[in-house]
Amino acid sequence: MSFFTVILIGLIFFALVAFFKTIVIVPQKSAFIVERLGKYAGTMEAGFHILIPFMDRVAYRHTLKEQALDVTPQTCITKDNISVQVDGILYLQVVDARKASYGINDYQFASAQLAQTTMRSVIGTMELDRTFEERQTINAAIVDAVDKASDPWGVKVTRYEIKNIEPPVSIKDAMEKQMRAEREKRALIAQSEGDKQAKINRAEGEKQEAIKKSEGEMQRRINEAEGRGREIERVAEATSAGLIRIAEAINKEGGLNAVNLRIAEQYISEFGNLAKTNNSLIVPTNFADIAGLIASAMTVVKDQKAGKKS
Repeated sequence: MSFFTVILIGLIFFALVAFFKTIVIVPQKSAFIVERLGKYAGTMEAGFHILIPFMDRVAYRHTLKEQALDVTPQTCITKDNISVQVDGILYLQVVDARKASYGINDYQFASAQLAQTTMRSVIGTMELDRTFEERQTINAAIVDAVDKASDPWGVKVTRYEIKNIEPPVSIKDAMEKQMRAEREKRALIAQSEGDKQAKINRAEGEKQEAIKKSEGEMQRRINEAEGRGREIERVAEATSAGLIRIAEAINKEGGLNAVNLRIAEQYISEFGNLAKTNNSLIVPTNFADIAGLIASAMTVVKDQKAGKKS
């Protein structure tokens, strides 16, 4: 192989290498920064691009996807002078590849450091108990601070999430005791409220029972009074009807004789009963004149009949 052949092959190889180095394919969601003779020449987005050999070069390669940066744990001092270990995740995205290349040397490192310093500042304004309750407030404050600072870098901070807040072991034990005491307090309060409600319910039940009993007793007495009234009314009606029938019977033929006999029988019967129930014997002044007594009674009956006729 001659010297000229070797040179020719070398030239061909060099031309092929130079040709392929001028061809650049940029992937989707990526941006390449091109410098021409050391000066910014442009930003290549996704697609096929050709560079000028020996003059253009790809100086920076950036992904336009959202990136998650792990913020390492750090010690923060709360407002009540308690040291806590806090870590988190920072989410950011390159929106301007030129600024991300020339605005700062390493935007990822700078963003993570700024997130740490902002987190220390925010937690320093809160007491320990509030740091657990105000996670969203801390996250929003860090995002706002880092996003403003990273705007000249062509970086957009989307969100920040605190992963862990670890207080010292002694503080954790004290917090567990406090939480246990709080739970026991709530249990006792709930039990006392239950007992109170139970007593109120029982008292209300006894009150309703007493009212129902009194209403029942009142209704019973009303019913008894109405029953006695009706009984007296019925007895009076029956007595009146009996007297009417007796009067009608007296006016009939032989009625007076029947009345004489009935009065004599009742007189003798009642006198005999009186003698049985009493130790002393009552003797009428005119015991033998029973007929006279009957005649006197009949005289009264006749006088009443005569009065009715007149």
